[in-house]
Amino acid sequence: MMKRTFQIVIFLWVALGFSQDEETFQRANSLYNQEKYQEAIDAYKSILDGGQESASVYYNLANAHYKLSNIGPSIYYYEKALKITPGDSDIKNNLAFAQNATIDSIDVIPEGFISGTIKKLTNMFDYDGWAIISVVCVIGFVILFILYYTARASSAKRLLFVGSWLVLLFGIFGVFFAFKQYNFVTNTHFAIIFAQETTIKSEPNLRSEEIFELHEGTKVQVTETVNDWKKIKLADGKIGWIPATDLKEL
Repeated sequence: MMKRTFQIVIFLWVALGFSQDEETFQRANSLYNQEKYQEAIDAYKSILDGGQESASVYYNLANAHYKLSNIGPSIYYYEKALKITPGDSDIKNNLAFAQNATIDSIDVIPEGFISGTIKKLTNMFDYDGWAIISVVCVIGFVILFILYYTARASSAKRLLFVGSWLVLLFGIFGVFFAFKQYNFVTNTHFAIIFAQETTIKSEPNLRSEEIFELHEGTKVQVTETVNDWKKIKLADGKIGWIPATDLKEL
């Protein structure tokens, strides 16, 4: 009886939390529609501070920041929304608008045909998606191989034999892409510059040489951390050190 009562209390507590978050979300949307963008931002952030996140909250929060010309935060939250729903065209379009407002123009190093193709294939699905495809292919291989073993007609046996191994081969590729996507997600860390202007140093200290400048909204890859400094890499291959307070990691 005590256990059941405890479960009911937990359920009601969770339900109340979701209800309050939905109420806060609707209030934030109302503030946004009234062009009270800073108040809307505070309301959206209160949902995140409560441990609840969603693409909608991040997207609306980014829109509110964009309305206030907070380019860095708007890009940051569009990116956060895109990580949850990678195929959302509205998020992609608004992110592109925000990126057009940035100052830095960084040329991307062109990829080779093979590496570019592998990257495109890898990004077709997340690692969970590739893992599911691999499992389905293995099941398909087993079914086709059993049918091959029980088939009597030689033409059917040839077709089932070839088909089963093709499905298995695709499943092996799925495992490869799943591991590749997983390694990319876990070992690659990006960040958005939040400072209006920051100087990138050659070493992680204020006395080192200034090598270039970056501005609010630029996306960088974080490769190393030393004390209060982050080592970053740009899409054009440039590297340097930046104070950790001048960026926010995704």
